[in-house]
Amino acid sequence: MRNGYFQIGCTGGGTVVRLVKPVDGGNEVTAREIAEYLSGHGIVYDAGLLTKGIQTAASVANNEFLFLVNKDIIPEIRESYVLTIRPDKMIASVRFYPPSMKGERMTAQEFLMDLKVKGIVFGIKEKEIEAFFAKPRYCTDFIAAMGVPARNGCDARIKYFFNTDLHSRPALSEDGSVDFFHLNTICHCKKGEVLARLYPEDPGENGTTIYGEIVKPREVKRKHLEFGRNITLSPDRLQITSDVNGHVALVQDKVFVSDVLEVENVDTSTGDIEYEGSVLVNGNVLTNFSIKAQGHVEIRGVVEGACIEAGGDIIIARGMNGMGRGVLATKGNVVAKYLENATVNAKGYVSTESILHSRVMAGTEINVTGRKGFITGGRVSAANVIRVKTLGSPMGADTIVEVGADPSVKLRIQELQKLVVEHKKAIEISHPVLTANMQKLRQGVKLKPDQMKYFQEMLQEENRRNQEIEQYLQEMESLQAILDASSNAKVEVSGEVFAGTKICIGDVSMVVKNSMKFCKFVKQQGDVKMTAL
Repeated sequence: MRNGYFQIGCTGGGTVVRLVKPVDGGNEVTAREIAEYLSGHGIVYDAGLLTKGIQTAASVANNEFLFLVNKDIIPEIRESYVLTIRPDKMIASVRFYPPSMKGERMTAQEFLMDLKVKGIVFGIKEKEIEAFFAKPRYCTDFIAAMGVPARNGCDARIKYFFNTDLHSRPALSEDGSVDFFHLNTICHCKKGEVLARLYPEDPGENGTTIYGEIVKPREVKRKHLEFGRNITLSPDRLQITSDVNGHVALVQDKVFVSDVLEVENVDTSTGDIEYEGSVLVNGNVLTNFSIKAQGHVEIRGVVEGACIEAGGDIIIARGMNGMGRGVLATKGNVVAKYLENATVNAKGYVSTESILHSRVMAGTEINVTGRKGFITGGRVSAANVIRVKTLGSPMGADTIVEVGADPSVKLRIQELQKLVVEHKKAIEISHPVLTANMQKLRQGVKLKPDQMKYFQEMLQEENRRNQEIEQYLQEMESLQAILDASSNAKVEVSGEVFAGTKICIGDVSMVVKNSMKFCKFVKQQGDVKMTAL
């Protein structure tokens, strides 16, 4: 296959074009390409003669055809070319045009020197260029230089060899009661067992443009193994193993191994408990005592007016009567038989059989299930959903349930958007001044002391603003995730909701006027609406 091409002839009768037809399906020469060539060499031509000549050439059987485009006598034209650079500076393609019938050809060395003058110094295809000059193929693009793109690497990752997502959701028995005794809350490990392996980041490889510029791959995320006591790190720092028989837990990307602190009761015999791993209490936790654990806390008895803090889940098999001063605070979930006169704050979900006169807050959802399944009195809040069987009280106890993001989240997003716009405007104003001073410094111009001080202050201010913009954008992303998660917030009542109960969804609320059964409360068109479950 060969493209068609054209050649200019300089005769005594004027300027002629020699048109050669393509072979084996090659591309034909267009009138536009010939016109651009003539204009580029300053040759005045008759557009009518050019169009007529191309049409006539297409209708004749000859492979070559000559036609006149003007009656001017022009000097001979050397072999020429058009060089096209891809925007990413990775490929330079060239298209050669033949010299006039008596014109001179260019040499390969001349062309290579032209590339060097144009700054193209990397990836030059010398063999292809020499092959062209040995056997030219005009009006045909070929690659004269090709850069090497950057090879992007991959982020570091950690593979954990234990269950990192232990959901201690209780199961419903056939009689409707909730089984709080078999919750599978602990992941056991043995001495010498491999807990996690780090697969380091691959930084990738630099690329190079045809101008010799270095192209860096995308930034990759680095990681390292984080762990507590009773764990050994391998010499290559890529693997961790357990030193003891016990249990393993992942808390905020940090691996903890513990023998599990087990006590019968938390009372005067133990005092307050503070432990790095998990705590198992076979009996009760009495009033005024506290438990602080980095891992999970499991209590098989009852909790009175005590304070319990955990980095993982809190499990209370027989429930909690906080007596108005009991507190549960966890970065995980709370599962309890019942919650009465207590304050509960969980970053995850809360699952219980009843909530009575308590302040309960959950980062995701609250499920009040079982035979009783009631929320009476107090304030119960969740980000996404509250599921309950009986809501409120026929006796009129003040009961408030809240779902959805706090309205202050939206206001904070608007405030951050305004700050980002203000910072960007300030940068747009100062950036031209910084650029001009940088150019002066590169050219060897010395700035006055006060000018240099002002320049440095402006540079520091721009860097500070850029850092703050990055922080604002990250905060906006996290807040937007909260809003997105709360867009479908709802309260589901599988039994009855009593009059006087207050339902809040996001920034709107309603007070139930009449008792209703089997219903769902959602936010629609700026109001709280009740629909069938």
